[in-house]
Amino acid sequence: MRRLADALYLVTIALWVGGLWAIGYIAAPMLFSSLGERQLAGMVAGKLFALMGWISLGCAAYLIVFTLIRSGTRFFKSAIFWLVLFMGLLAAASQFGIQPLMAQLKADALPREVMASVLRDRFAAWHGISSILYLMQSLLGLWLVVWSGRGLK
Repeated sequence: MRRLADALYLVTIALWVGGLWAIGYIAAPMLFSSLGERQLAGMVAGKLFALMGWISLGCAAYLIVFTLIRSGTRFFKSAIFWLVLFMGLLAAASQFGIQPLMAQLKADALPREVMASVLRDRFAAWHGISSILYLMQSLLGLWLVVWSGRGLK
């Protein structure tokens, strides 16, 4: 059973970090460069980022539980625990804070597109904050991949 848990631990890290990089730095830019309509590309990218947010939260939950079980009472001393917790908090802040706020700004701009409305600057600012949090989570994910073996000890 331990080997299965260890394998699932590594698969979870691969899914989380690979998904972050694939969606954020491959799929989303491709959508904007391939689709002629920016609004459609933004809508599809937003759905992909929302899906990745849920995947991130699920992966963080599993990895935290794995670390708690594996490390026992020493889990607070585990760098993997703190790294995963911070990444999970970034995902939660985006999923439950920034994304709903941006969706509300889009709704408030109707019938116009948000970037063609008076809410453009607020939306752009929150989009920038969201992008920074995503970049931080992606870079911390690389660190998690490099340190993944530490969580198995």
